[in-house]
Amino acid sequence: MKIEQFEDKGLSHYSYAVLSECENKIVLIDPSRDITPYLSFAKAHDANIIAVIETHPHADFVSGHLELQQVTGAVIYSSKLLGAEYAHQTFDDGDEIVFGKIKLKALNTPGHSPDSISIVLEHDGKDKAVFTGDTLFIGDCGRPDLREQAGNLTAKREELAKLMYHSLRDKLLTLDDVVGVYPAHGAGTLCGKALSEANRSTIGAEKAGNWSLQEISEAEFVRELLADQPFIPKYFAYDVALNKHGAIGLKTALADVPVKKPITLNSKLFIIDARPEADFKKGHLPGSINIQDGGKFETWLGSIIAPEEVFYLVAENEEKLKQLISKTAKIGYEAFIEAAFVVAGGDEQMAELHLAHFAAHPEQYTIVDIRNEAEIKTQPVFRNAIHIPLYELRECLANIPLSKPVVVHCAGGYRSAAGSSIIANALGTKTKVFDLGEAIKNFIS
Repeated sequence: MKIEQFEDKGLSHYSYAVLSECENKIVLIDPSRDITPYLSFAKAHDANIIAVIETHPHADFVSGHLELQQVTGAVIYSSKLLGAEYAHQTFDDGDEIVFGKIKLKALNTPGHSPDSISIVLEHDGKDKAVFTGDTLFIGDCGRPDLREQAGNLTAKREELAKLMYHSLRDKLLTLDDVVGVYPAHGAGTLCGKALSEANRSTIGAEKAGNWSLQEISEAEFVRELLADQPFIPKYFAYDVALNKHGAIGLKTALADVPVKKPITLNSKLFIIDARPEADFKKGHLPGSINIQDGGKFETWLGSIIAPEEVFYLVAENEEKLKQLISKTAKIGYEAFIEAAFVVAGGDEQMAELHLAHFAAHPEQYTIVDIRNEAEIKTQPVFRNAIHIPLYELRECLANIPLSKPVVVHCAGGYRSAAGSSIIANALGTKTKVFDLGEAIKNFIS
């Protein structure tokens, strides 16, 4: 028996292959949209993928379960509560998948979502591992506030938080301390708030160190779980619905993206310019937002641009453009790309801030702090700054006064590149807009 973990660092996502070496059969759990790594793993072990299990309809990425079914003939398993619109087998309390010496047992563990399941792996008659989806993480548990308006079943966050309390204690804490814990996400995901950097653990270790498994009352647990959860990106509800239906194959989806600069650009559409901020500031096309390629490109694209909102996508070369289109497809946004093309510059520029003057006279500027609320509470920087988180910026532009030049900052420069470009687009020639960028580090004590 072998457990193989696959990681998508950009989305902090873990998926798994469970291999029966005696029967050369594989069951996949929570696969990414790109099914290539799973097919390669199966080929390397001369094994067949017989099943795919979805622990819940994921909000932060598009799953490849439907394409895997179409390519390999694998059976898709999910909870009956999910309301899946694709051919599937229900997998709930008491249901099992047996292959070789392995038995996979379903546990209904609502909390992150009403339809969440965990999967206990029994080998040679002993429980060896549990795949916890977004229920139990390493050091944390899943957030309960993503399904108030999404999915087949909806529930208020308070109700789901109470369900999470009991799922953890009545289902997962009953497992032996030696049982390995394999979650669907690690540190950096927006599906939880305080995850460890570790990629696996044990029930015993989580009992000792995970706050959500400690001896606290239901009311204390609910209060702590609901406090200071991260923001919810615009694309999350869209991905829940897409995963419930099942996405088209990745190659087919990518082939439909027009990769060519149009003769005429639609001025009503935003251009997502993923080039480095230094290149962007030197010259870019009108209507551009500088969401730089990086570890969290997908998350910020889906936080700034709403589902169904059509946009252009540009990069500095063909190879980078290809990578960006693939990243866009991870969240199902490839369908909204009007066209993707390479750019070397443009007529629009962003002026460079005179740092010495700003440091000496910050009162002469409108300072817009686009960090999240929790960051601002923990580490305030400028006393008179206007606080508008990046994910709300487009909707709150009217809150920015025009009487002074505008300086935008975040915590390190990545978000402020996007934020300053959004504001500059909106304000045009009404006032100057500057990006404080990495220089923010000079002002953080």
